[in-house]
Amino acid sequence: MKVGLYFGTFNPIHIGHLAIANYLVEFSEIDQLWFVVSPQSPFKTKQKLLDNYQRLELVNRAIGKDYRFQASSIEFNLPRPSYTIDTLTYLKDQYPSYDFYLIMGADNLESIDKWKNVDMLLDNYKLLVYPRPGFDKDQLKSHPNIQFIDAPVMEISASFIRKAIANGKDIRHFIPPATWQYIEEMRFYQ
Repeated sequence: MKVGLYFGTFNPIHIGHLAIANYLVEFSEIDQLWFVVSPQSPFKTKQKLLDNYQRLELVNRAIGKDYRFQASSIEFNLPRPSYTIDTLTYLKDQYPSYDFYLIMGADNLESIDKWKNVDMLLDNYKLLVYPRPGFDKDQLKSHPNIQFIDAPVMEISASFIRKAIANGKDIRHFIPPATWQYIEEMRFYQ
C-alpha cells in the first residue's frame, strides 16, 4: 500500500487541508492519506496549540467515514520535538510492507535543508509537494524523489481561521461541518 503522510498541527483542520488531501488521493499514486497530527513542530515553538487529542478529534470529525483518509496520533508517543525522519523510521518499522510518501507544501520544501537528516529523508522517501502562494517550484530544491503535484493553490490558513473565530466571525464554510460544530461546542479559539 502507498500511504501519503500529511503532517501538521491541524490547529484547526480546514477545507484547504481536505481539498489538498482529496486531490492527492485521486490524482497521485497514493492509495490512502494519513493526517499525522503533530504535537509541536520544531520550527513553530511559539505556536499555541489546542490539546493533542482535541486536534485529533477535529481531524477525525473532518474526515468522517471517508476510507481514503485516516487520522494518526503516531507522534503523540514519540520523543519531542517531533522530527519527520524519526516518525518515518518508526512507521517503516511498524508497517514494513507500506511505501510512505511525505506530503508537504512548497513553503515547507523551501526550508527542508534545515530538517534533521534531510539527505536520508530525500534518499529514502518520495515527497509529494503541492503549490503554495508565493512559491515558485523552479526556485525550490530539486531531487529525483521530489515530485511537484499540480494541485489547486489554497490560500486558507489555520492562523486566519483562529483569528477570525477569536474576532467573532462566522466562518463555518471554511471548516467541515462536524469539525465546526465541535469547535463551537467547545468554544475553541474564542
